[in-house]
Amino acid sequence: QVQLVESGGGMVQAGASLRLSCAASGRTLSTYAMGWFRQAPGKERKLVTAISRSGVNTYYVDSVKGRFTSSTDNAKNTVFLQMNSLKPEDTAVYYCAAKAPTLLTRDYVYTGAADYDYWGQGTQVTVSS
Repeated sequence: QVQLVESGGGMVQAGASLRLSCAASGRTLSTYAMGWFRQAPGKERKLVTAISRSGVNTYYVDSVKGRFTSSTDNAKNTVFLQMNSLKPEDTAVYYCAAKAPTLLTRDYVYTGAADYDYWGQGTQVTVSS
């Protein structure tokens, strides 16, 4: 079982950047497919980006393409989400999630919240106009 802890959220103005971190303990992150999700007040949790277990494939939702980039530091057992050119509509609680290994290919990308088995506690990102 893996434990996930997010950090790096904050309050920024539109156009600013933030880098979120998701530190894992208990298991090596390379064992898991990973995802970043966000949830705005009164709305459902939605995918931001998903990374295959192999790290080869990454999926971004259209609203963040070209602005957000995910990366993994295996030595630190940490996944990052670099968020540039932030907009007020990016305001949400951001969660990282891990999908336990399955028989599916290591290159498979999981895009549904229900696909993931482990979740962090979330970190708040607030972008003012």
